[in-house]
Amino acid sequence: MANEIRTQPQRAAFDVQAAQDLREQLRKDPKAGLQGAAKQFEAMFLQMVLKSMRDTVPSDGLLHSDQTRFYNGLLDQQMAQNLAGSGQGVGFAKLIEQQLGRSMGVDAATDEVAEMDLPAILAGANTPSGLPGLPAGVRYTPVLSGLPTSAAYAAQSAQATAAASRPPENAREFAEQLWPHAVEASRSTGIAPQFVLAHAALESGWGKQQITRADGSASHNLFGIKAGRSWQGEVVEVPTTEYVDGKAVKVVEKFRAYPSYAEAFRDYANLMRNNPRYSEVIGSQSGTEFARRVQQAGYATDPMYAEKLAGIINGPTLRQALIG
Repeated sequence: MANEIRTQPQRAAFDVQAAQDLREQLRKDPKAGLQGAAKQFEAMFLQMVLKSMRDTVPSDGLLHSDQTRFYNGLLDQQMAQNLAGSGQGVGFAKLIEQQLGRSMGVDAATDEVAEMDLPAILAGANTPSGLPGLPAGVRYTPVLSGLPTSAAYAAQSAQATAAASRPPENAREFAEQLWPHAVEASRSTGIAPQFVLAHAALESGWGKQQITRADGSASHNLFGIKAGRSWQGEVVEVPTTEYVDGKAVKVVEKFRAYPSYAEAFRDYANLMRNNPRYSEVIGSQSGTEFARRVQQAGYATDPMYAEKLAGIINGPTLRQALIG
């Protein structure tokens, strides 16, 4: 088991079982699991670098389309994973491994972790009280300490990406049911259908956290669109989380309700097409650009919204669900 992660650089980037295998590795062999987790962080950073490089090349020719960009993204993800796994990356994996190893009490001789939930810490969860020097409840991101500013941001984004891309069991069912509506919305807006579907997945938790009416029935509002003054349709009031000065607060807001998912996607398309705030979103050429412009337009107050949305668009779960 100790060499399992090291010897699998050619594993498919969209393999949704990889995350579960890593969690199992962390439980059975913390030292080897830590090495695998560090390589995943480096792979995410390398993918962002490759994406930035590809964005410098014109992509509006006859041989370019949403489909080619989709598979180019998959290629970049696979290349980044292979580079990080083969040890030919930029060295972040080793640095991250050293930082996490010292902070989490990994003993090189015994490969044991001192009373810590390593997977939770890697995911950015609240620090256990057993960590010296930090009070209980403090959010601890050991990956960030000792890294250059750009690398720290990449690691923080990677954490948000990993959390947003965690594969739900119903992802394929969600995609199969809603893909035709996403395609219809794409035709009327020019936004790639996979971007539309990913946006619905983020806002609704892949359909598992939908806004419901008082009687428990679905409002079909997969995009979290609020009911403003101009909205003449049905309204549902539910608690939601908003961010004020970077702090999460619970508020009760009015949201739109629709008779069907088809109506929800049509309303989303109308919002994107007709509201001047989203004029820049329409022309997005990549998932990362789309996510960034959606946040810049003020779609949500979550400061990590773009990273979460890009994580779903560029992550393996959506690709696996669409490939079937």
